[in-house]
Amino acid sequence: MKIMVTGSAGFIGFHVCQALLAEGHEICGLDNFNDYYSVKLKRDRHALLARNAGFSGMECDLCEHEALKALFGDRRFERVCHLAAQPGVRYSLTHPFVYQKSNLEGFLSLLEACRGAKISRLVYASSSSVYGGNRKMPFAETDPVDAPISLYAATKKANELMAHAYSHLYGMQMIGLRLFTVYGPWGRPDMALWLFTEAMLKGEPIKVFNRGEMRRDFTFIADIVAGIKSALFADGLPACAVLNLGNHRAEKLTDMIRILAAALGVKPRLELLPMQAGDVPETYADIELAHRLLGFKPVTPLAEGIPRFVEWYRKYHELN
Repeated sequence: MKIMVTGSAGFIGFHVCQALLAEGHEICGLDNFNDYYSVKLKRDRHALLARNAGFSGMECDLCEHEALKALFGDRRFERVCHLAAQPGVRYSLTHPFVYQKSNLEGFLSLLEACRGAKISRLVYASSSSVYGGNRKMPFAETDPVDAPISLYAATKKANELMAHAYSHLYGMQMIGLRLFTVYGPWGRPDMALWLFTEAMLKGEPIKVFNRGEMRRDFTFIADIVAGIKSALFADGLPACAVLNLGNHRAEKLTDMIRILAAALGVKPRLELLPMQAGDVPETYADIELAHRLLGFKPVTPLAEGIPRFVEWYRKYHELN
């Protein structure tokens, strides 16, 4: 198929493009290469993708609506996988208008481009953050998500509502994926695993919020990619759906730190801090619906995934 992947220079988008290219699909990857984190890392990812003859990379912002509309008219994509967004709960506290621009205006621009090009299926990334301060565990898609506790979460919930409206109005198939704490090789420098690795190797203390009393549903990138691919191609999906993609395990943050320290061969120094605004103490995905509709079944435990990240991290920094 001819597939558009937005956010193709990002962590998840890069891996999705690699997987789709390996299966012979023709991929157009779109990214604006913003400087939220290392632009070099993003360009290194795209350079690897560009080695494949089936890949064409486009530097474009989703908010450039006319350019996006023209691209969709020229290329006639059969599927769209939307992974571009401004991520991060904490950054949304200090840069709110970035989220309005990227996550709301950008998503609307993409919806309009898809509508004009009569795209049959749009798969887009939502986030576990939409569950806000819910106490019921694990989080299920039927749980209420009308009380976000960060602007980032609010924009992701808004995306789900916008997708539902377009599906209803224009008959477009919309599959939203609530992703839970994705990690792995080529990961994001703003996320805990990278930050902890960097600090530990320098002998610096790591900042541990809520004094370590945190649990996260850490999900390895290969498992997430398998779920996204199924969402793109599976038969019999509803016209509009939102599904959890997680590892179905609420892991202690202190266990993640212990496994990481062992993989690095260092003793961690912890700086225990209070909970940050907008953060939640625990995430835990109910994945029964994704298993039933997508055949989704994560297989990678932390004890396997973290050493794979560490191996990549060391090699990448030796080359750079």
